[in-house]
Amino acid sequence: MEPETLALTLPIRRLVEFLLRTGSIDSRFTGFDRALEGARLHRKLQRAAVKEYPDYQAEAALKQDYACAQITYTLEGRADGIFTDTDGMPTIDEIKTTTLPPELITGEQSPEHWAQAQIYAAIYARQNGLPAMRVRLTYFQVDEELEFRFSHDYTADALDAVVTDLLTQYAPWAKRAAEWQRISRTSLAALQFPFPGYRPGQRAMIGAVYKICTEGGQLLCQAPTGIGKTMSVLFPALKAVGQGGPVFYLTARGTTRAAAENALALLRASDADLKLRSVTLTAKDKICMQDRRECTPEACPYAKGYYDRVRTALWDALDTHALTADALQMLARRHKVCPFELGLDLSLWCDVVIGDYNYLFDPVVHLERFFDTAGDYLFLLDEAHNLPDRARSMHSAVLAKSAFYDAKKRLGKGKSSLKNALTKVNDIFIEWRHRCEEAPGDSRFGRTFFEKSRADELDRALTRLCEPLEIWLDEHRDPDETHEALLQLYFDIRAWLRVADTFDDHFVLQISAHGNEVRAAMLCLDPSDFLAADFAKGRAAVLFSATLAPAGYYRDLCGLPDARAVALRSPFDTEHLGLWCARHVSTRYKDRADSIAKVADLLAVMSGARAGHYLAFFPSYSYLQQVWEDFTARYPDQPTLCQESAMDEGKRAEFLAQFQKSDGRPLLGFAVLGGVFGEGVDLTGESLIGAAIVSPGLPQVGPRQEQLRDYFEQTRGSGFDYAYRFPGMNKVLQAAGRVIRTPEDRGVVLLIDDRFLAPDTSRLMPPHWEQLKTVDSAQALTAELAAFWK
Repeated sequence: MEPETLALTLPIRRLVEFLLRTGSIDSRFTGFDRALEGARLHRKLQRAAVKEYPDYQAEAALKQDYACAQITYTLEGRADGIFTDTDGMPTIDEIKTTTLPPELITGEQSPEHWAQAQIYAAIYARQNGLPAMRVRLTYFQVDEELEFRFSHDYTADALDAVVTDLLTQYAPWAKRAAEWQRISRTSLAALQFPFPGYRPGQRAMIGAVYKICTEGGQLLCQAPTGIGKTMSVLFPALKAVGQGGPVFYLTARGTTRAAAENALALLRASDADLKLRSVTLTAKDKICMQDRRECTPEACPYAKGYYDRVRTALWDALDTHALTADALQMLARRHKVCPFELGLDLSLWCDVVIGDYNYLFDPVVHLERFFDTAGDYLFLLDEAHNLPDRARSMHSAVLAKSAFYDAKKRLGKGKSSLKNALTKVNDIFIEWRHRCEEAPGDSRFGRTFFEKSRADELDRALTRLCEPLEIWLDEHRDPDETHEALLQLYFDIRAWLRVADTFDDHFVLQISAHGNEVRAAMLCLDPSDFLAADFAKGRAAVLFSATLAPAGYYRDLCGLPDARAVALRSPFDTEHLGLWCARHVSTRYKDRADSIAKVADLLAVMSGARAGHYLAFFPSYSYLQQVWEDFTARYPDQPTLCQESAMDEGKRAEFLAQFQKSDGRPLLGFAVLGGVFGEGVDLTGESLIGAAIVSPGLPQVGPRQEQLRDYFEQTRGSGFDYAYRFPGMNKVLQAAGRVIRTPEDRGVVLLIDDRFLAPDTSRLMPPHWEQLKTVDSAQALTAELAAFWK
């Protein structure tokens, strides 16, 4: 019986780099943004080649099937150029940019470059019946702007032999990948839901997700706590993955990645035959195993020789099905490779990739190995209500005058082209400070002005600054404080110029001055076009959260005008939630002073009705502090805990640990609405039995928020809703959702502000809030809570 033939599609560049790349990771400063500069120089050299060779075809797509070792490979890629040389020989042109010193550019320094061009030549010769081809490598040395050309002639048989040799070397990997896909897809087809039954609403959610993943498109799914959102999206997505994939489970914060890992662990535990490989991508700083992260072969033993050892590490790692951060670090220590880079390399061999939003949406750090072209990917976005603000941040940029002034001071005395260039940028900021001083507003809080066009004068000055700054960084490689400060400034400048290239009517330029400091910001007001382009890179996307209302708002800002939307009811008994609005209190800024004692009294009544743990959420730290001081002065016997304005991970963990103690003692925590404790926190049972939300959470009125309001008023006719009401109510609903987490939980939510009862606000409340009651005093709330807790 003939062995089964396996089929595998393989990008040509990935094949040759995987087999032939050697050496170390070295991410020290290397000058200009190499990806952007390389693309620009490719285009420049291709335009010159067209003038030299009239038939020059740039970016020629090539694709060919090859059979080798019982595997049918589909090799595909793009040749930088195909042309007829002056002697009539058909030629493949492969263009590479390099920073190697000219004397080291011999044409033989990177065998993977020759191999890539040789495969292109083999395909072109086969498809066009050519007996021979010429392969030319064109190197452009970017620092000295020198061009080097190397060429060899090959018969078609010799080129085919090169391809056969490479595919033979790759065959064990190809067989392992193809066999894994076969058994993985078979096991996924047989996979059963891991629980004996469905929670209320869960079957409907699974059906909606499966339909969109199989048919393609996008789905917005508002699913309240308790439905089991993570399993309800992962299970149907895995059932629908087919021959495509992988599935990308993307999150807004690191803490929610554990939910995806736990769901996958449940699936594996429920089915011993399940073949499912997942990797969790963790930020480089968090997974680094060195005391100080410095990704150079001299400083890091895991970077030195990485490409010489990574294939052995990968072969070993493929036996691990749950590649969490801990698993990656264990493998990295065993094979002496970088755990961050190992995770990225393993992502190509996994069925599920878990990571932050930025791996898809951030133009700087997105996964090029997947998203330079569209693919058959499934995107699952957890806590998707965070996406518009995160995307705005990814496509915005900020620079401060102090960074340029500090850089000039660090360079010491004497003249230089770098100091002159820094001075010219600093002078522009000084001119802006004068303009700010003339702008209307309260000077105690700084002054600001806005422009609807990009800062052309600054952009030109920054572009001129880049060259001397690059030269200085190249000549001063010791990692001292001055080098780090100027390197960070360089990265900030490059980020600014990248955003400047995209600046259009979706942006606004803000210049602000406070004292001697001047800040320039290009603010992305509307990220929808960027997000639409990112979502188009996959087959389907599911955006899910407990709060995605109104659906039209999220369709609009996420660039998904045709997305389906479903809103599921809470699976919990509504009688388990006591819900009141204190309508006798106004927390408007002008009424804050008068509200402090009233709010404190309401909090005392709520936390005194039944011993337990409670959280009170405030719209700002200052308001929180004022109420906390009043509360502790008048109710000294009530234990409290107060969120600080800058808490590291350790302090946040300590804060939450106090709520997870089951010692029967009461506790009232004061926290900021929309902060780290307002969402993504899972306090079940007695850990949290009540929450007060002080104010409807409207963002603070300020110049930036007013720019958003004006923009969306002009473009959508809904400025206040888009800038204030919708984001505010989202924070309110997220905070309130901390209370009832399981079917057994009972708890209370107290809304403090009369504005919650306004029709435009109350229409944003979920269906399971239909039992909302009102109270007009602390005494009335006392009676209501006594009846509820009975």
